Amino acid sequence: MTTSHVKRAFKYRFYPTDAQAAELSRTFGCVRKVYNLALAARTEAWARQERVNYNQTSAMLTVWKKTEELAFLSEVSSVPLQQCLRHLQTAFTSFFAKRAKYPRFKSRKKSRKSAEYTTSGFRFREGKLTLAKMSGPLDIVWSRPLPEGASPSTVTVSQDSAGRWFVSMLCDDPSVKPLPVNGNAVGIDVGLDHLLTLSTGEKIVNPRHERKDRARLARAQRDLAKKAKGSANRARARRKVARVHARIADRRRDLLHQLTTRLVRENQTLVIEDLTVRNMVRNHCLARAISDAAWHEFWSLLEYKAAWYGRQVVVVDRFFPSSRLCSACGTLQEKMPLHVRTWTCDCGTTHDRDVNAAKNLLAAGRAVTACGAGVRPQRSSPGGQSAMKQEVSRREP
Repeated sequence: MTTSHVKRAFKYRFYPTDAQAAELSRTFGCVRKVYNLALAARTEAWARQERVNYNQTSAMLTVWKKTEELAFLSEVSSVPLQQCLRHLQTAFTSFFAKRAKYPRFKSRKKSRKSAEYTTSGFRFREGKLTLAKMSGPLDIVWSRPLPEGASPSTVTVSQDSAGRWFVSMLCDDPSVKPLPVNGNAVGIDVGLDHLLTLSTGEKIVNPRHERKDRARLARAQRDLAKKAKGSANRARARRKVARVHARIADRRRDLLHQLTTRLVRENQTLVIEDLTVRNMVRNHCLARAISDAAWHEFWSLLEYKAAWYGRQVVVVDRFFPSSRLCSACGTLQEKMPLHVRTWTCDCGTTHDRDVNAAKNLLAAGRAVTACGAGVRPQRSSPGGQSAMKQEVSRREP
């Protein structure tokens, strides 16, 4: 990966004037309308066994603007409208490549409110950002500086369900460079009592952000349930619920960023376990706690930061018995219920369940690296066992 050309998004909160908020709200509505019209046209063509590409939908947009019914599309900048057609083309490309499901229509109430501007749709000078169709710059809270000499290639404006406005600028960040190589390696076991347990024996407490705000969230949701549908009071109550959710998500994301940055800076190799969170949350007893832990978000942050800074992430197969395997002698226990947090092996070694699992993950990850196996989960190999299973078999008595 060429780290000198890493594109990085810098997200800031801003406070629009009433005129700017009205203009952006109109733009969001037009983007949604154009996306749905183009999706409907492509769906009808698909039913006729025809394909419609981006150029054809772009020509349709020109025709739509000339009609009396859709003349309002000309009142907003054309750049976000063209960008939404490109996004639709990307969605269809992923669908035809079997990487995603068929594109869905955008909802006025549920879909994310956003609009993307390319360089022709905004002006960025002397630290001030002005969007097309606007007379003045946005009032942005510059919580951190952009890279020196950076010039945004795209700008995405969005509004979340809590009513907060954000602008995201995509820039080349030359400061992202590979870190000096070190020989440190760490196994990472995720959990609920402790968010992370490292093979070094360190345990990171799970702050349980959602549990701390559960009473406040329940109270806001009860108030929302009492309001009449479609009323202004219900809209205000809905935003109150959204603000509680936003507070929880912001604190959770901040902690995960701090943890992943620290782990990537300190270790050359990071070994994690491939868990199917989608299946695990089907357990109604643990679903809320698992969702609050945000394991999938942790893995996503860890992987892209490792790619940025020249680190290696090794993913061990989810069926690897990390908790039941003795990290000292390699003996495999038949059963290990979840309530057992400490156990003693026949060899006399007493294990902390999570620390032992992290140590076993580290050993399995080193085996994958030493044997030249892939870093993604590998359950079986043609003509032999996977590197991970070879390591286990060597350690078993």
